[in-house]
Amino acid sequence: MEFSMRKIVTIVEETGKESGRLADRPLRKVAVAAVIQNPYAGVYHEDLSAAIEWGAELGRWLGEKAVKALEDRPESYGKGGIVGIHGELDHANMFLTTAFGDALRRAVGGGKAWISSTSKKGGPGTSLDVPLAHKDALYVRSHYDAMEVRIPDAPLPDEVVAIAVVANRGRLNYRLGGLRKEDIKGEDGLR
Repeated sequence: MEFSMRKIVTIVEETGKESGRLADRPLRKVAVAAVIQNPYAGVYHEDLSAAIEWGAELGRWLGEKAVKALEDRPESYGKGGIVGIHGELDHANMFLTTAFGDALRRAVGGGKAWISSTSKKGGPGTSLDVPLAHKDALYVRSHYDAMEVRIPDAPLPDEVVAIAVVANRGRLNYRLGGLRKEDIKGEDGLR
């Protein structure tokens, strides 16, 4: 099975000030999205394993591009997908399974935590809030965040948009307690 990409979109968002307070270092988030032709659109297929296997290469590639654009060390990550209206939610998720996740972890220099993920069906311009969490410990509340991703001309009815997102730090002005990143043990992906 061949998978072809129509386009790649990289979005870089940098925030240096929140509520009138200048950050000690800006929060930088990067999303890299691949717009992929969906060969399964419109007809039910029992076996999606070819896309799952290809997801490993996709995860590596998107992860490396995201880290390069971040220009910093990633502290959090997330993934997401939007499937066009002739597809199914499984068609967005087929590219984002464990194979994709493991490759994304390697691209960010390791990660113990489960990768936050979301998917939806929609037409061109559909937005998706891709959730973010600390890459080594889910309980680090300061890194609960999201990045909105929207591509004006995608997905077409027979396309999938697969997305990897990384960030260089937690939210600005965080003050809600909980596990601090300095206290991460990094043993189980939670703490």
